[in-house]
Amino acid sequence: MPGGPAASSSGNPQPLGGNEMPRFGGITTFMRLPNRSEPADLDVGIFGVPFDLGTSNRPGARFGPRGIREESVMIRPFNMATRAAPFDSLRIDDLGDVATNAFNKDDSIARIEAFAGNLLAHGLKTVAIGGDHTIALPMLRAMKKVHGPVGMVHVDAHTDINDDMFGEKIAHGTPFRRAVEEGLLDCDRVVQIGVRGTGYAADDFDWSREQGFRVVQAEECWHKSLDPLMAEVREKVGGGPVYLSFDIDGLDPAYAPGTGTLEIGGLTTPQGIEIIRGCYGLDIVGCDLVEVAPIYDASGMTSRIAADLIYEMLCVLPGVERRDD
Repeated sequence: MPGGPAASSSGNPQPLGGNEMPRFGGITTFMRLPNRSEPADLDVGIFGVPFDLGTSNRPGARFGPRGIREESVMIRPFNMATRAAPFDSLRIDDLGDVATNAFNKDDSIARIEAFAGNLLAHGLKTVAIGGDHTIALPMLRAMKKVHGPVGMVHVDAHTDINDDMFGEKIAHGTPFRRAVEEGLLDCDRVVQIGVRGTGYAADDFDWSREQGFRVVQAEECWHKSLDPLMAEVREKVGGGPVYLSFDIDGLDPAYAPGTGTLEIGGLTTPQGIEIIRGCYGLDIVGCDLVEVAPIYDASGMTSRIAADLIYEMLCVLPGVERRDD
């Protein structure tokens, strides 16, 4: 029956269907997953990272996990476009939030790394709901301990390669500079997509290119499908473990206004979906969706788009079968 319980004989955790409980009811987990699993019993762990102590402009991303979960209630488990059924293929559950320290950035970063490290030690793929983009650094630190340096597909309006921000070496504008310095990234397998806006100097994006990153400025994406680009991306980042990091400000603020550092001329929502779907077949070991700040988004649109993009990430994880594969 349309809208009814998810049809699955897998025994895997399943989202709560709209005819089992009204979509305005039930617990506020991602897609109303049961939140009753232990890491040892899962393939994929979804978790929130309520943190915005690394934010340089408008705060509020600490409420991103809650806002995204609230808007995720409308998503159904079967992908009608790609025919992916992630919850039938993999054991997936929402494991709650990292207990970040609201008063201490460094302690929060250590807690995020430890939380992710525990999941990775159990062999899980991780799906982090941020939180500001600082969280990518502890995530990549945890990844290196298990997978070594990883390739990365990074969607963002900004390259996040600042050397410091107000003298701070760790903030939401610095994670990928630190990741390179710490050997967390396989730099020849990194692509940054959607970067744009004004800068402090003409060479602001050049440091990324000097490391071996493929930098795709937003203007390269205007008025076109990104399917051809993603074929190039798969060629560049394939051949090893890959981390997918999606800053919601990679999308144009016409689609996603609920974020802290807006830049006009960004990607469209369909292009964001194309990027994620274009990662199908890569060895994705972890991903994040960051910088959603619901306080600036009275309609809930940004949180809803973010929830859908996270669902699309689940649909491209290794091991997810497509019904026509």
